[in-house]
Amino acid sequence: MPSHVLPLTTPDALTTGLLSVVQPHAAFRIKPQFRRSLLRWMVQFASRCTHRHMLEAARILQAILDASIEEYRVLLDDPRLESEWQPNGMLFVFRNERGLGEFGDTDALLTRELGVTARYLSGDELATFEPALLDGLAGAYFYEDDGHLRPDRLNASWSGMLRAQGVRFIEGCALEQITKGNGEITGLVTSQGRMRADRYVFATGAWSGKWSYDLECRIPVEPGKGYSVTMTKPALMPSHAMLMPEKHIGVTPFENGYRIASMMEFAGFDDSIPPFRIRQLQDSAKPFLKEPAGPVIENTWYGWRPMTWDSLPIIGRLPSVKNALLATGHNMLGLTLAPVTGKLIADLVSERKSDLPVNALSPARFL
Repeated sequence: MPSHVLPLTTPDALTTGLLSVVQPHAAFRIKPQFRRSLLRWMVQFASRCTHRHMLEAARILQAILDASIEEYRVLLDDPRLESEWQPNGMLFVFRNERGLGEFGDTDALLTRELGVTARYLSGDELATFEPALLDGLAGAYFYEDDGHLRPDRLNASWSGMLRAQGVRFIEGCALEQITKGNGEITGLVTSQGRMRADRYVFATGAWSGKWSYDLECRIPVEPGKGYSVTMTKPALMPSHAMLMPEKHIGVTPFENGYRIASMMEFAGFDDSIPPFRIRQLQDSAKPFLKEPAGPVIENTWYGWRPMTWDSLPIIGRLPSVKNALLATGHNMLGLTLAPVTGKLIADLVSERKSDLPVNALSPARFL
């Protein structure tokens, strides 16, 4: 996803976040709460919402995004892997000239600073390029090197391939305690008994911060809640994945389904799916698509994204625990960065050299 190279820490993100406190239906929302860890996270996040920090993070993200795309090309060439991969680009669609013009400035910055550029489509061109869109839209930017796939199909197929190669997955097993001695982990106490290993990789997602004390490392990860609704195919199905930045939604066409996803709520580990959020997803697509919803809702979903205050993942060796590594904090790019994360962890465990920005991603940066 070359188009996703900019971090969340953009200069206007702070204003958007502050306004969301008084807008309970905002797509980006910070629920008022008094948790010291969240307040510390927000202060650190705000300090990075500058042009300089944004570009610094973007260059690191670009390096790992490019590496992950290369890994995906190898993976997706395997005929055993089913993912509904569609390398046919992504549209950033705009209803109003103001939003289109502002994104034009962003595209110019990406071209100038990072060499990532898009094809501009006027409103008239857009109607022909993607017939599922309504007439009269302002225009769009098309990132032709992007692609999309179906995550559930990929994960099911991927895990099946690994099982066939002898990999064992232990599901429904809760981590209860980490035991240590002489500066290293000696075992894990779990709901299915004690487990031992030579090396331990903690890929604990949005829950990573809860293990900071045990792992002797600050892990500034906050859960950023997102939602999606998956429906059966509308009669007029989009042929491209799309983002509508003015409404903060993404639309993804699958072979046998259709998904709208959005939202970023900093509300702790809230596990509800408010009906208004699902309606909001569907309603937000109406100003753009001729058929904004499929006839039948197949699934509504929420999930907690592991958000870091600098918008970079945390991948690397723990500074104070000799035989442990961390792989978390992927923000909104977890699946996108999965292959490069696995490669980097494998390189670190095997003590191989890496061309990736290891220090910039290391847990040690938070010391």
